[in-house]
Amino acid sequence: MEQGLLYPFTEYWWLYLSFIGFVIGLLALDLGVFHKRAHTVGFKEAAIWSVVWISLALLFNLGLYFYTLHQFAEDRSVAHQVSLEFLTGYLIEKSLSIDNIFVFVVVFKFFCIPPKYQHRVLFFGILGALVFRAIFIALGSVLMQYHAVVILFGVFLLITGVRMTVQKIEEIDPSKNWLIRFLKNHIPITDSFHEDHFFVKDGGRWCATPLFISLVFMEITDIVFAVDSVPAIFAITNEPLIVFTSNIFAILGLRALYFLLAGVLDKFHLLKYGLAAVLIFVGLKMIWLNDLFGGKFPILWSLAIIAGLIGTSVIASVLIKPKR
Repeated sequence: MEQGLLYPFTEYWWLYLSFIGFVIGLLALDLGVFHKRAHTVGFKEAAIWSVVWISLALLFNLGLYFYTLHQFAEDRSVAHQVSLEFLTGYLIEKSLSIDNIFVFVVVFKFFCIPPKYQHRVLFFGILGALVFRAIFIALGSVLMQYHAVVILFGVFLLITGVRMTVQKIEEIDPSKNWLIRFLKNHIPITDSFHEDHFFVKDGGRWCATPLFISLVFMEITDIVFAVDSVPAIFAITNEPLIVFTSNIFAILGLRALYFLLAGVLDKFHLLKYGLAAVLIFVGLKMIWLNDLFGGKFPILWSLAIIAGLIGTSVIASVLIKPKR
């Protein structure tokens, strides 16, 4: 068994592959059946899909609980611990993904992406995010075995959380991104949309459309956000399977969450302080709290604290009016 892991990849590779196959099936069903034709996703449809993705995550967690209970029947507390770790990791990634939604709003406005094409951009953007997250998690599972790396990531999360509380919200300008400028200087790009295509043939040569440029920018920002979110989940559990599955389920529901919240994000003006507090707490866990509690801060306390921080910031946003 690898470093005391419950589900080492060398023994449970089939479980990882089965999960990946399951996710690919869900994505194929999503794009090939439910969103085969480009259309504007309304609030009702987004709410239904949000419930679907959250329900699938909870059902998977239930299945993981019973499977762990079967595998480690001699100690029933193991299944309980695994289930809580998945739920806490899912909540962390779901909360931190709010930052992605802010970027989605800015990018779609900047590139003037019509609402009916936004789902397609998000679909392929999240598809790419799944690949990059898998790479980050694989690297993290190796690096997090070293205590010095754990402390380093803890300090990084702590600094990021503190900076988030004091820095002003700055307008994101995709045109200043170096990769976007590089693409515009080195590949032909059309000025207009060609339905939901990322590339079109114009004058005998292939050209990128604004949809492709917006997709590239989203992939860049997700890589940046992954630097925060992946170490944050590793602070909750050292099981790569739990980190991977909870992270992926949170990302799968990101599109529906965007269409659900995009129009009301400005209402939650204090949410950034809740997210900052979560990062600070997770950073403290990695640096100090885990050692203080004999190597593992109680997972139930972690879940309650994270849920309380996010919930408090949301309620405070509703009760406290923003300054003009």
